[in-house]
Amino acid sequence: MNTDHAKIYIRGQIESYLSSKGINTRRHFTCLNPDHADPDYSMKLDRARMRVRCPVCGADYDIFDLIGIDYGLSEYEDEFLKACELFHVQTDASTVEDAVTILRNIPFGQRDTSRDVAAYMEEAHRHIGETNYPQKRGLSREIIDRFNLGYDPDYSRDTGRETWHALIIPTGRTSYTARNIGPSRDRYRKQGATQIFNKAALRTAQKPIFIVEGEIDALSVVTVGGEAVALGNVENFGHLLKLLETEMPVQPLIVALDNDEEGEKAAEKLTEGLEKLKLAFYKLNPYGEHKDANEALTADRENFAASIAGVERIEDEAREAEIETYMQTCAASSFQAFLDSISQSPLTPFISTSFQKLDAVLDGGLYEGLYIVGAGAGAGKTTFVCQIADQIAARGTDVLIFSLEASRNELMAKSISRLTAEAEIKDSQSVGLAKSTRDITTRSRYDGYSSLERELINAAVAEYRDNRAERLYISEDTGNVGPEQIRETVEKHMSFTGRKPVVIIDYIQILTPYSSSATEKQAMDRTVLELKRISRRCGLTVIGVSDFDRDDAHVFTTKEAYSESGTAEYSGDVLLGLRLRGAGEPGFDADAANRAFPREMELIVLKNRGGASGGRIAFEYYPTYNYFKEV
Repeated sequence: MNTDHAKIYIRGQIESYLSSKGINTRRHFTCLNPDHADPDYSMKLDRARMRVRCPVCGADYDIFDLIGIDYGLSEYEDEFLKACELFHVQTDASTVEDAVTILRNIPFGQRDTSRDVAAYMEEAHRHIGETNYPQKRGLSREIIDRFNLGYDPDYSRDTGRETWHALIIPTGRTSYTARNIGPSRDRYRKQGATQIFNKAALRTAQKPIFIVEGEIDALSVVTVGGEAVALGNVENFGHLLKLLETEMPVQPLIVALDNDEEGEKAAEKLTEGLEKLKLAFYKLNPYGEHKDANEALTADRENFAASIAGVERIEDEAREAEIETYMQTCAASSFQAFLDSISQSPLTPFISTSFQKLDAVLDGGLYEGLYIVGAGAGAGKTTFVCQIADQIAARGTDVLIFSLEASRNELMAKSISRLTAEAEIKDSQSVGLAKSTRDITTRSRYDGYSSLERELINAAVAEYRDNRAERLYISEDTGNVGPEQIRETVEKHMSFTGRKPVVIIDYIQILTPYSSSATEKQAMDRTVLELKRISRRCGLTVIGVSDFDRDDAHVFTTKEAYSESGTAEYSGDVLLGLRLRGAGEPGFDADAANRAFPREMELIVLKNRGGASGGRIAFEYYPTYNYFKEV
């Protein structure tokens, strides 16, 4: 067969070659790039292209590349020679060596560029004078030479048999971007492993470094005197973040992706990653109404150059703002505001829980800050906090409940059940006619109720509807709810209603962590700190329910029980522990205490940043009716 047919035949053997190496080509398999430690089986065979590709490292190999890796060959001609040997291919040349000679004599622009990429890019640069495309995009000759831009008038690699007039933009020693400058809408091909364009600027720049999407955008910034790196693709922000873990930039970073929806989404993810890496960065739009850097350059070069130059002053401006912010922490600068806040504050800047003894221990009630109520499983912590929510709502204050386990209907039924018990105890000192949650929600039971029982239920329903329901907002979303979603909902509530709510989270351990890779303790630490920030930023009370993941937590309740709740012990303004009364004392029988009706409980103030700790409030707990009675 002739040389071209030999190449086509050998490429078609990639699946059998992989199978001979013990690889199941019907599934993803470990990446064959020797520089990529791949624990996740990222590589896959693309039968349509007869290539294997890894989306993680960007490796994209045909069978000749694989043979080169396996046999330590670096030249394409040597790989072809070895492939012919492995697959017993004979060409119409007198010898395989003659076929290799034929390959070497193929004119530039028709060569297979899968190997010897560096030589190909150098050859392409020698042809750059054959096109004026870079100049039309506003790039100077100095920039063209500095970044070794090239031109291939007959580019055909992975183009679906289409021939391109391609601008060749080197992105690494053995990688490049081919940019089709012809009329086709199919514009780009990336060859070689994924690279961040001009990444050397991260360690050599003398001015802030722009992060842009395309290589031509980065070249546009550099053309007017700035510094820039390019992702190469809007989805490659993860590659940059990975690089920045080890390549500490010497200058601040400027996030300036394209002015479109995809660019904005990628910028949000990129800035989130930069924050986690604790790197200095700014997010700016130096393009005005233009889509990207190159469009801004070609539309108004002078104005674009001024925008890029102006960014060099950003550090000085940021430092001045930082100094001003710091000086405002001086007590003298805020003393008058302090006096004004006293004169303008309400006479009772706290919110009553309607538990008189608890209010007394808390110096009047709930203040701005983070309150955490902890107890073991079955101690009634959710019931207790929701009763406080009902009682706060009855006094005219909004309550925003994030219920991550119980449904909205379940919480409303518990409230109505509680009201039946409260009314009965008030009238008869017993719970004789009171109804459980199941009694309230099971319609078939109503036929067996007496007229007094129905009146009691109807009265409880009316009380809940008229005096509580309009102030209670229950979010029952069990999906991805984390501190950020809570903050957004709180701000939305304040914007829509003009009122500050008391916020209740039941419970904080099952909030969505800020990072899927964080340990359980790291996730809790961040959650507690974010809830604390919400309370400060919005100036309101946040109550988080915490589950003590210990079998004896309802018996021995001390501050150490919060050790499994992240930084709660340190960040919470008030820590409250709920337990059986008498727990830990000699002769205490926990089983008997749990069987008692009502149960004798106590709430212990483990920490009170604004007042005294150690206070204890006794309660009778009626679990059947979701009711706590202060005694």
